[in-house]
Order: sequence, then C-alpha cells, then structure tokens
Amino acid sequence: MRLDTLVLLAAACVGCGSSSNPTQVGSGGSGASSAGAANGGGPGTGGATAGAGAGAPGVGGAGAGGRPPAAGAAGQGTGGSAGRAIGGSAGVSTGAAGEETSGAAGESSAGSAGTALGSSGGAGTASRWQPAADTTFYWDLQNTPPDDSEDVGAYDIDGWGNDASEVTALHARGIKVVCYMDAGTYEPGRPDSADFPASLKGNAVEGWPGELWLDVRPSGPNYAKLQAIMRARFEVCASKGFDAVEPDNLDSYQNHPGFSTSAADQLAYDEWLASTAHGLGLAIFQKNDLDQIGELEPFFDGILDEECNEYSECDRLQPYVAAGKPAWDAEYTEDGATTASFCAADMSAGITGALFALALDGSLFEPCSNDRGLHN
Repeated sequence: MRLDTLVLLAAACVGCGSSSNPTQVGSGGSGASSAGAANGGGPGTGGATAGAGAGAPGVGGAGAGGRPPAAGAAGQGTGGSAGRAIGGSAGVSTGAAGEETSGAAGESSAGSAGTALGSSGGAGTASRWQPAADTTFYWDLQNTPPDDSEDVGAYDIDGWGNDASEVTALHARGIKVVCYMDAGTYEPGRPDSADFPASLKGNAVEGWPGELWLDVRPSGPNYAKLQAIMRARFEVCASKGFDAVEPDNLDSYQNHPGFSTSAADQLAYDEWLASTAHGLGLAIFQKNDLDQIGELEPFFDGILDEECNEYSECDRLQPYVAAGKPAWDAEYTEDGATTASFCAADMSAGITGALFALALDGSLFEPCSNDRGLHN
C-alpha cells in the first residue's frame, strides 16, 4: 500500500481492501509443522497444510538457516490419524521443490511410537501453482465480481467479496486467481473484524479511515492470535479455490504502527505468511518491504509492486526477475503515468506492467504489450 498516494481515496474506500492497498505439538502422537522457520531452501518444516487432527500450540527448534521459527498458534495437522498433528504415525507433509523441509535438531518431535518424524508413513505434498515469469495480470479490488473478460493469465481480486463461483468462472477461462487479503492492518467491516483483540491494533493508517496497523512482532503478546486469524483468512482463500494470495501491508516497520516493530520482526512474519500459504496449497506474492526483498524472494512466488517507475525502484524487483518469477508493476494514472511513460522500461527489465486507476475499481486497465494474452 502506498500511503503517499492513497490519501485521495480515503472517503471512497472505508471497509474495502486497502489497495496498494504451528511448530505445533500434537496430542496423542505429535509431530512438527511450520511456524515460519527459515531453513536453507525455503520456509519451515512440514508446511501448515490443513488435514486430519488439530495440533496444540508449541514452539519449534531452529531451522537449518539459523533463524528460529515463531511459536505456532493452534492449527491443523496432516498425515496422522484423527487428532494427531503433522508427522504422527502416517508421516510428515512437505511442500514442493524444497520449499518446506525439516529443520535442524529441535524441530522433529515424537510420533505415536516415540520415533522421529514420518517414521511409519510416506511424505505427502501440498501442490500449488508456481506462476511463470511472464504471467500476465489484472487487478481489481473493488468490484465483486469484476469484469471477467480481460485477456490475462491471472486476476488479483478481493478474497472476501468474491465467492467460489467467481473463482470457478475464471478457472473455466484458464485464468489463475489471486486472493487479496490484508495481513498487516486491521480493516473495519470485514467478516472477521471482531476477532482482532484491541491489543493487536495500533496507530491509524494514513489515508484510510478506521484502518489500523497490527502488531506483527513474534514477541508481541497476541502474536499467536494474529497467526490464527491470518491462517483462517488464507483458509478462506483456499476453500474458495483461489490459486494464490496477495497479503497487503507488509511494511509495518517502515511506518508508525504504534509498536516497536523491527525489520527482523517483519521478516519473520512475512516468512511465516509464505510458509502458511504454501502449506495450504497457495502461491503467494510479496507486497511491500522491498528493503528485505533479497531475504524474502526465496519464500515467495512473485511480487506485486506499485509504481516502481514513479518511485524509481524497478531495479529492486530484479531478484524475482532473476529467479524466473513474475514481477508485476501497477502504475497509476492519477500520478501522471501513461503506458508510453513506463511500458518500454518495464518490458526491458523483465517486468510485467499495466496502468490502473488508483481506486483499483476496474475503471481503467491499460496493459503493456507483455501484459496481454493468457500466460500463467
């Protein structure tokens, strides 16, 4: 979310998406799952794939990369019999392509016979969309449903307002669908707004009446509650059939949230979000926090940036381009952008760009030539 441009929409968007805005220990045969551990190849152990039994809260050991996972909120496990958490008698669920692997000593826990992870079963895989570098995109956060006629490979739309039938309709056209969910700020009027305790809410978000920064610090007093809310949000996306999630406002530490949030806090939270999405079979796009893009790119499947030309930051998207992942750029007509002013630069840099209205209400979509056609 670009706070320096969104003041224009303050009156028009109350309650809408702010465009631009567990290591669990299971009872009865426990096993490890992920709370966002950093290990050498990607997010933490086992993923958080929804499945058999519920795991109780717990704290995991260190991942191979040295960063300890955050404490996990109560969540569902997979692979065990009913009531077991991940890694019980039927094995541990792992993500695709090294994204989710076991950490170092301290992450595994006993199965039903006191043995290590997955002792008597095979490994399951939570498959997900892995978007191609040239995936074309369209972005509409206001219309539910949006105009379904755009010639692109992926739609990024509001996850609360759009139902499963809209996702199905887009899938019928071969289009992948990205679920917009706010992950860094509280929005009034969302279906789960009453679930946020007051102590999670911080300072007001400039330009968005009623919207408040959230306490995303793993050391915060209600971090487990925040994790439970965000996991539930991603489960909404998965239950509707979305292919990916776009979590907004991942830059608390760069603003004035009302908490002593550090870059390390934000990084741990962002990585936990990615691990959780992957565990649910969802791809995830980075939003904001370009200062930590080098650390975040291995965890995310693409990036959506706003006005990288306007703010002279397009070169900072190159870690995604180099990794063969999509880098999307939304430029806004209200700031004077035209396709003639940025498309050539975006295309030369391997970035897929388009011109939108700041409201992201479908009133304007002028894609660059590399943002046309079905590519995903």
